[in-house]
Amino acid sequence: MKAIMIMMDTLNRHMLKVYDAAGRAITPNIDRLARRSLVFDSHFIGSAPCMPARRDLMTGRINFLERGWGPIEPFDVTFPTLLREKGVFTHIATDHCHYAELGGEGYMQQYDTWDLIRGQETDVWASQVRDPQMPRAYLGQAQRQYQCNRQHFKTDADHPTPRTFAAATQWLRDNEGADNYFLQVEVFDPHEPFDCTEAFKALYPDHYQGPLYEWPRYDALNADEGPEAVDHLRNLYCATLSMADKWLGKLLNEMDRQNLWEDTLVIFTSDHGHMLGEHGVTGKNCFHAWNEMCRIPLFIHLPGDERAGQRCAALTQTIDLMPTILEHFSCTAQGPIHGRTLWPLLHGAQKRVRDYALYGWFGMPVNLTDGYYTYFRAPKSKENAPLYAYMSMMTSYYKYWWRDIPEGALDVGRYLSWTDMPVYCVDMNQCGEPLRENVRREDSLFRSLLFSIHDDPGQRHPLRDDALEEKFIRALRAQLREHDAPAEQFQRLGL
Repeated sequence: MKAIMIMMDTLNRHMLKVYDAAGRAITPNIDRLARRSLVFDSHFIGSAPCMPARRDLMTGRINFLERGWGPIEPFDVTFPTLLREKGVFTHIATDHCHYAELGGEGYMQQYDTWDLIRGQETDVWASQVRDPQMPRAYLGQAQRQYQCNRQHFKTDADHPTPRTFAAATQWLRDNEGADNYFLQVEVFDPHEPFDCTEAFKALYPDHYQGPLYEWPRYDALNADEGPEAVDHLRNLYCATLSMADKWLGKLLNEMDRQNLWEDTLVIFTSDHGHMLGEHGVTGKNCFHAWNEMCRIPLFIHLPGDERAGQRCAALTQTIDLMPTILEHFSCTAQGPIHGRTLWPLLHGAQKRVRDYALYGWFGMPVNLTDGYYTYFRAPKSKENAPLYAYMSMMTSYYKYWWRDIPEGALDVGRYLSWTDMPVYCVDMNQCGEPLRENVRREDSLFRSLLFSIHDDPGQRHPLRDDALEEKFIRALRAQLREHDAPAEQFQRLGL
């Protein structure tokens, strides 16, 4: 048995013609893969952003109710580990730089072998004492380390995502004829900064003449970020995606050459999307969990092109991939998981595997969808209390937690119902910056919202329906219990 999972970071499904006929991205190879796959139309994230999404993927468990960005925990049971124990060889090729930074410990080490391609975003790769040439004027962000890194990217082949696809393609060549393996090809593009060669920018011409604008802020649009600037930003996003798509094509060509389509499961997905001016904001994590961030692509190619070109309307989410991959290799999932295997959908034996998808990010509103409606449940007060983070590994995004926890805000014990391992419990309401940097208090986040995403996919017109909201409140209580939510989450959300 063989399986290949292709994951593109920050992939907005509404940019893809597979999901939206008006999608502006030129992606012939994504389209090519979709034609050989069952395309899922109602696939959602669980936890976000990057590392929480990957912990969900590997463990089959929602983790945003317990902590934010962080490493694999010692008590986590991951699908690569279970595959290795079953004798399946596992390999990951990736340019996702956060795997090699504080807060990303333990992920790559789950695999038999891993290949980390350097140079994305703020990856401390290009070592340069002298300051690089910085842009004289720019909108959004520009960071020194990336300006150092990008000096090494002369052609599209030099960029990290093309190099990652090339490395994965070479891995397939080197292992031609082998069986019983799982290959994860995980690329950072089209994550910001939206940087690619001029040839790909030329695919998306516009009339923007303003300052460099390729790395959006995580905030509301300001006066300088007008319609022309936003349109330009979206064009750069699509150009970066088109460059990645070209190199995805080289991987697919190698699969053609080896005729891997006959006996290989292929999964194509993302971790989350990104706001590119929709709802008047850019970035992620700082706002309500709009569809642009949380409804993501999923294609699954079945061996022999079974169900190629068909669509699946069933509600699914990231945590469902872990038990699905394990079942493909006749491997039993271990530990309490929240994911549901997708094989009943893949075989056409069932119309659905779940009634609701629960999703969000730590310390923010908790969100629930049934695929037709979605409900954003806000904290009951701006104090956002009580809120605790649970962990045994005290690192987060670029930082150690220990240094910033005030006296009296830390305890240790067997706080998580699903593991006997003692963990640290951090009272987030006693913590200041920087630990609270991703727990926002904007007024808009303290208003619960209900939408019909069937009739209003852009989520522009909140519904006023007390009976329907009460239905979702009851369902949310049940889903929080099912997902092992810490007890204080019910109190924080007024449930």
